[in-house]
Amino acid sequence: MKIRLTDYAIAFGIILCLNFFLPRLLPGDPLTAIYGQEALLQMSAERQAELVQKFGLDRPMWEQFGLYLWRLIRGDLGYSFYHRAPVLQVVMGHLPWTLLLVGSAFILATVLGVLLGVESGWRRGGRLDRGLLAGLMSLSGFPSFFIGVLLLLLFGVTLGWFPLQGARTAYSGLGRLALAGNVLHHLALPLASLVFVFLPGAYFLSRNSMVRTVGEPYVLTAKAKGLSDRAVRYRHAARNAMLPVVTSAGIMLAARVVTGALFVEIVFSYPGMGTLIREALSTRDYPILQGALLVTAALVLVTNLGIDLFYRVLDPRI
Repeated sequence: MKIRLTDYAIAFGIILCLNFFLPRLLPGDPLTAIYGQEALLQMSAERQAELVQKFGLDRPMWEQFGLYLWRLIRGDLGYSFYHRAPVLQVVMGHLPWTLLLVGSAFILATVLGVLLGVESGWRRGGRLDRGLLAGLMSLSGFPSFFIGVLLLLLFGVTLGWFPLQGARTAYSGLGRLALAGNVLHHLALPLASLVFVFLPGAYFLSRNSMVRTVGEPYVLTAKAKGLSDRAVRYRHAARNAMLPVVTSAGIMLAARVVTGALFVEIVFSYPGMGTLIREALSTRDYPILQGALLVTAALVLVTNLGIDLFYRVLDPRI
């Protein structure tokens, strides 16, 4: 486990280095690379001199890196001239919405995919197995934003059952319970888009693992003991079939769920990290872009670490 923690520490160190050195390796003035030409045009000469001193851009590179790490320790990710607020404050205003969307989609897609995969693999070759295979195989070919657009047109525009954008109704003055319902109402379509996209991956992996597990000696022994079908399926076969699913969960989260959520948030104008990153790109707000990517990468690393710890609970032999 110490080696695993060291790996995560090294990965986070590499991310910190990339976040520091990449803007400074761009051609031109480092201040222009960090804040963009548009922001500098709106600054006074005094403000630019203040920023040069703050970031230590007139000092050696190793001193600049030390100042950069010291600011991060204090929670200083820079200042956004577009939002006219500290980067950390802006990011923390959008991050909870992405956590709600990505966390809900990740849990629902994984749990539902495992349950469907277990039942499908246990009944290999049956009607349920063939139907799920055909349906989810077809569904796996669609990107998240395309499914999002379809759901938006059908349930938002045509039927009018769900709102078209946002995370809640602005200036509604709702109480806590009504506000929670309003947030869930806005969350439904983006959440469904992500679940539909990431469900096939969890399903196929758990089904294939279940097919291999069914023939293992310990499963046959459990059947010979006279245990109920449900006990053999879930207590013995499914628990071991989940191991590769949990292993790939972190990879799926980093490679698909987070990136897929960015596009879904843009489609539904959901005020999460995806919308913030798109806005930062369009306005050349480089401090916001750096801060958002750094926080997102750290979030993925922490989630992967949690999955590694959960894997040890499932299989104590590790």
